[in-house]
Amino acid sequence: MKQIISKVSRTVIPSRVIEKSKNNIAELAFKLVKKEIKKFPEVTGLEFGGSFAKGTWLSKDADIDIFIRFKKSTSEEKFEKISKKIGFESLKEYSPYVRYSEHPYVEAKIRNTKINIVPFYNVKIGQWKSAADRSPFHTKFMKKSLTSKMRNEVRILKTFLKSNKIYGAEIAKQGFSGYVSEVLVIRFGSFENVIESISKIEENQIIGKTSKKFKTSIVIIDPIDNNRNLAAAISDESLGKFILASLAFKEKPALKFFNNKKSIISKKHWENLLVIKFNFKIRSPDIIWGQIKRATSSLFTQLELGGFNVLRSKPYTDQQKEVYLFFLLESVKIPKIYPKNGPEFFRVNSSKSFISKNLLKTELMWIGDNRKIISLEKRKHTEAIKFMTEFLKKNLRTYIPKGLQNDFKRGFKVSVGHKNLSKSIKEAASELISTDGILLHFN
Repeated sequence: MKQIISKVSRTVIPSRVIEKSKNNIAELAFKLVKKEIKKFPEVTGLEFGGSFAKGTWLSKDADIDIFIRFKKSTSEEKFEKISKKIGFESLKEYSPYVRYSEHPYVEAKIRNTKINIVPFYNVKIGQWKSAADRSPFHTKFMKKSLTSKMRNEVRILKTFLKSNKIYGAEIAKQGFSGYVSEVLVIRFGSFENVIESISKIEENQIIGKTSKKFKTSIVIIDPIDNNRNLAAAISDESLGKFILASLAFKEKPALKFFNNKKSIISKKHWENLLVIKFNFKIRSPDIIWGQIKRATSSLFTQLELGGFNVLRSKPYTDQQKEVYLFFLLESVKIPKIYPKNGPEFFRVNSSKSFISKNLLKTELMWIGDNRKIISLEKRKHTEAIKFMTEFLKKNLRTYIPKGLQNDFKRGFKVSVGHKNLSKSIKEAASELISTDGILLHFN
């Protein structure tokens, strides 16, 4: 394992040329923002944050975060309004745009490098007014705690996570953030130790110290806020992939773990894929992803209630115009009849009620071996396309997030298979009919 890690370490450290280029871009952006903040007495200063400030950035993925410090007394309205003004005015030559976390922030690109202008309140530890208030403390803690060797260990871990498609805390990904990568290296000392520990991690294990109880599959405590669980933003799917990838790498270390492993697509299951497509009015990626994830979850439940067994589901958006909701079904056509279980016959009142409500419309009714009254019911819809089309026409207000309802009203299409999908959409959908590349490491 040590030989593989040594080889990878030589590739993840940015060259002097790249480092000089990023420093020049950072200095330019900092200078532009510094000039702009002088107009606002509510702002008391600015500083670099994120992986660039901590020296854990990857040469191919190096955002530069500039944090604007606001007086604690600043109202939330001014906090958002002024930070956007500063961001747009200082980066006006670089086509700035708004992104959203808990609060909006401005992003732009200078020479293919993302610049994020993020506001935060000047508060003491634990007196948080916004989510970004912790970030300067994260930066200070990591700059103090990470040795030069550990910074490169973080880079190796980030590369491992990226290659296995579980890097990134954004809602679209729900993977491991850069900060979580740093915390894990701090806690375990090295990339090798992280792999060793994660490969044998136990359910509900706590990484760090806290007196608070959390309900996530594992718990990762923020070193500067022991009431905060960093694992809350990580999906069980991402966690499972990390555990299995770590186990596979530990058993058979190889460079392939640091290169994207292609999944194996099972093309015969395309015809089991239900697709809902609609267009949306442009909004922040964080907002649209949150909305379409909620819509997917809601429609998953309704398909199940309609008798369609959903094996997997996922949303996808190009973040510009189109949204696709994908559902892999056990079958897109189901039987016309199904058994509906009623109460046990010992529950006399419930049994009488069930019988009287269902007797006239049932195909058959009997007492089952499970002691329950069973009614054989006839389904209204047996085809997934017809079921979902009618459901959406009648139930938008109840089962679709409010922010998406107008988008659906402008039109949607329900289909099966991939015939009308573009190459990029087909690629996104194919994840549902693929064996994950991480699992192939065990072959």
